[in-house]
Parts: sequence; C-alpha cells; structure tokens
Amino acid sequence: MTSPSDPSGTGPPPRTEPPDTTAERLGALANLGWQILLTTGLAAIALGVVVLAWPEETLRVVGVLFGVYLLVIGVFQLAAAFGTHVPGHLRALHFLTGALSVLLGLICFRGTLQSLLLLALWIGFSWLLRGIMVTATAASAEAMPARGWMLFSGIIGTLAGIVLIVSPFTSIAALTLVTGIMAIVLGAVEVFHAVRMRVEGGRLAPGATAERRPLFRSQPHPQH
Repeated sequence: MTSPSDPSGTGPPPRTEPPDTTAERLGALANLGWQILLTTGLAAIALGVVVLAWPEETLRVVGVLFGVYLLVIGVFQLAAAFGTHVPGHLRALHFLTGALSVLLGLICFRGTLQSLLLLALWIGFSWLLRGIMVTATAASAEAMPARGWMLFSGIIGTLAGIVLIVSPFTSIAALTLVTGIMAIVLGAVEVFHAVRMRVEGGRLAPGATAERRPLFRSQPHPQH
C-alpha cells in the first residue's frame, strides 16, 4: 500500500545517518585534558623542587632573565620613540623609559646582587603602587562589591611592597622559598585532578557506549 503523497509507489530512498562521533570526540578531548594537566603538574613540582634545592642558583637565573627582560623592553621603547605613529609629546617619554630600561638591564649583567636588588625594588614598587590604588579605590567607593576584601588585599599589597623595598635581599629570598613551596603544592593539586579525571573518564566510557544503544527498536508498520 502506497501513501497518497507518493503516486509513483517507489518512495524516497532510505537516508543513512552519519555515525555518532560525539562520544569519541569528547573522550579524546578528556584524554588530552588529563594528560596536559598531569604534565603541567609534574613540571610545577619539578620547578618547585629545583627552587627549594638550589635557591641561590635560581635567583641568579631569575636575575639574568630579568636583565634580558629589561633590555628587550628598553629596545622596544627606543624603537617606539622614533616611530611615525607616536605623537611628538610622547616620544621623549618613550626615549627616557627605553634608555632607563636598557641601562638597568645592563646593570643586571654586572652581578647577581645588582640584578636581585633591581628585581626586588621593581616588585616592591609595583606592589606598593597597586596596593595604594586598590586601597584608595576601596575606601572611596562604598558600593563596591567585596569592598572589605579589596581593602584588605590593598593594605597587604602595600605592606608587602614596603617590606620588599626596605629589605630587598631578605624579602626576595623568602619570596623565592614561598614560590617553590607554592609550585609544589599547586603541582600536586594538578596531578591529583589529572588522576581523578582519568579515573572518572574510564568509568564513564562504558556507560556512554551503553547509552548510545537504542532502548526501543522501531518496528515497520504492516503493509495492508
């Protein structure tokens, strides 16, 4: 028996549905996710161990990298000072900041003490200025969300900047140890989450396969 809308009696050809690859893609993405998380966690643990085992060598390397950073920033600032897109009143500022960055970068290469002193002062003044701005903003804006926490973080940042400026060498050494400990802790947390993600992915894989099976098989209507 043919349907009224199909006078020829042949009917449309049966449509072939593409295979369901959503579960496979999600599985591959989850597999890649826990592998990346495990790799970054192990790298963070290794970095923390290196920092705690050789703090002086770590500070020396950080000082050299800070000097390279200042040199690169200074070169870009000097190049921007002679660019045609920079307004005339800003060229002098770019030139001064670029020359100062290059000079400080060259001072970093003279010895470890100079580089560590400049690094501590750099971080200290950054924390001090940021802490002052956050504290002033939180104190003036009464309707700010989480105003108490902002005020607290601003005061802590200000005090940390003052401590770094007053005693730079002791503070930068303590900051290095804290960084190493935090790297180990964060790396261990990432490794734990990676293992948990791998276990959960293995548990969900059979269930996802079973859910793709149809619960009810459609039966064709009898032809009259």
